[in-house]
Amino acid sequence: MTDPAVITSLHEAFLVAAQLSAPPLLAALVAGVVISLLQAVTQINEATIVFLPKMAAVAGTLMIMGSFLLGTLSQFAHEIFTAMIHVG
Repeated sequence: MTDPAVITSLHEAFLVAAQLSAPPLLAALVAGVVISLLQAVTQINEATIVFLPKMAAVAGTLMIMGSFLLGTLSQFAHEIFTAMIHVG
């Protein structure tokens, strides 16, 4: 493989990693902010209250977007393995 091809493959790998990690991270972020606002309004200062809603938000996001995430990862893996076959 030439240097530009390696750089392109790494760039695609970083983009796929961002696409796969963004939905669960954004769901956890939104759930954390909402629960933090509710805690600030009600003046409940308990750190463990945030854990269950964040976990539920991430699990729900993974259930809803699981097929998209799996398709993205499968497509990228297929492209990488095809490139490996052409090299070797």
